[in-house]
Amino acid sequence: MNGIKTDYLSMARSAADLLREPVVAAAWSSPSTLAEFSVGGLAAHLANQILIVPQALAAPVPQERPLTLLENYRKAQWIGADLDAEVNVRVRDSGEKVAAEGPAVLIARVDATIEELPQSLTAAGDRVVGLPWSGRPLTLDDLLITRMMELAVHSDDLAVSVSVPTPELPGSVVDTVIDLLSRLAVQRHGATAVLRALSRAERAPATIAAI
Repeated sequence: MNGIKTDYLSMARSAADLLREPVVAAAWSSPSTLAEFSVGGLAAHLANQILIVPQALAAPVPQERPLTLLENYRKAQWIGADLDAEVNVRVRDSGEKVAAEGPAVLIARVDATIEELPQSLTAAGDRVVGLPWSGRPLTLDDLLITRMMELAVHSDDLAVSVSVPTPELPGSVVDTVIDLLSRLAVQRHGATAVLRALSRAERAPATIAAI
């Protein structure tokens, strides 16, 4: 198993540990730090970054050329979209629907998936997979990189929502996630804006948010 798969599994297990925190279940119906998302809905969205991988592996192999990571995000409708945009409403509704089953059911699904993932990821190699929500083709490793980023970002969101420390990320995960976010920030704001934000506080733009 290569480093991307190993790092993804590490992130998935870290997210599962966070989902098991008693304060998450206790705050399930409370508002999260993300607007219009309950803690339970956010937890379900975090869990979905694990649950969708078996779905992608179970689907037929796309015949199209896999997109690069940056090509994939250029096609993503949610980047920069308003809170009430259809794509964001759909994501929230999906999370809240899954959350309605309760924390115990969600955690059981996540744990069962993580138990099966090492074997299925090893067997899959780096085949092409389709994103379950759009069908866009990516290599499996690139899909896992996108999910690592989501796991990292939403683990922080959930931890802040329930006032627990944000889980520490392994160094190799940090490198992968920051590399992706930096490239997305350059794609969205331009190299000069990112360069200034990282090196010149007096000329830094108001934001270089990547997503």
